[in-house]
Amino acid sequence: MLNFAVGPVQSCDAVKEIGSHNVPYFRTAEFSATMLENERLFLKLMDAPAQSRAIFLTGSGTASMEAAVMNTLCASDKALVINGGSFGARFAEICRIHGIPHTCITLEAGKTLHEEDLQPYEAAGYTALLVNMGETSTGVLYDMQLIGNFCKRNQLFLIVDTVSTFLADAFSMSECGADIALTGSQKALACPPGVSVLALSPRALERVERIDPKSMYFNFKDALKNGERGQTPFTPAVQILQQINVRLNDIAQRGIEDELAHVAARAERFRTGIADLPLSLFAELPQTAVTAVRVRDGADTQAIFNTCKDEYGMWLCPNGGELGKKIFRVGHIGNLSLSDIDEVLRVLHELNKRGML
Repeated sequence: MLNFAVGPVQSCDAVKEIGSHNVPYFRTAEFSATMLENERLFLKLMDAPAQSRAIFLTGSGTASMEAAVMNTLCASDKALVINGGSFGARFAEICRIHGIPHTCITLEAGKTLHEEDLQPYEAAGYTALLVNMGETSTGVLYDMQLIGNFCKRNQLFLIVDTVSTFLADAFSMSECGADIALTGSQKALACPPGVSVLALSPRALERVERIDPKSMYFNFKDALKNGERGQTPFTPAVQILQQINVRLNDIAQRGIEDELAHVAARAERFRTGIADLPLSLFAELPQTAVTAVRVRDGADTQAIFNTCKDEYGMWLCPNGGELGKKIFRVGHIGNLSLSDIDEVLRVLHELNKRGML
């Protein structure tokens, strides 16, 4: 099967080779060295400020979203949540569950954030802003320089979910002033799902020291203390952390610009290749990792997905809810080649001849 989902994605041979072995014992000097290197390389690729720290959680990206809120925000905060889709709504729900006062800046599906959307919230007493840099459900990218400048002017604590944008769209914690940036193992890192990673700035570390979360597993103080020796408080997803180490080393050696360029080339190839089909881009400002494709009225997106899966041996990425009737998504991350992109284009052109698009 060719996998054009947005996660989990296809892995390279080196990552798959690690998964073919027994899981090693991890309370060792060797595993500690791997984890310390993981932290160093991850912070480098995130362009994190000096004295930042990284935390590796065994859990999905949503686990790190919730953990970030629990460990750095409290009832005395007043948060803004950028809500342009299901993942923005997830940040809002996390705030509600944990009693964090918050206001949603709700955007129409497919639309990006503009200066005028933020203007009503200038100097309005907010203390934090939560955003998914890429709203994966719609393929939209948000301008982190715009958001970062707003947060700097208003002295807001900035939490950024880069789950689907890390290693696909250029991002610098230092430049935009992000205090927490988080991602997951199953997106552009192209490892199996099960680990999420957070980079915490010095300002975030100060908040962690002040707040006591009502959680044992998600306690950042405990995670940071164990991380000093290259360990985790509880049993982690050991092999995935080894696989992440292979990927981080490879990207660091080639340079992040090379990784970004490969993803961008696949996205450009796909978007150019659908220009003559009755399809259009859904996102006002598309992120590089995924293209959300709007279909004509009356087209059956579920039939498109099932036909690609059952007859052509490839997974596209369907949507749920009302959007599921309007769009499907094609991912450009993971171990994909330009010839793989050509193959999905060939199939879509064939489906168009069959009247399915």
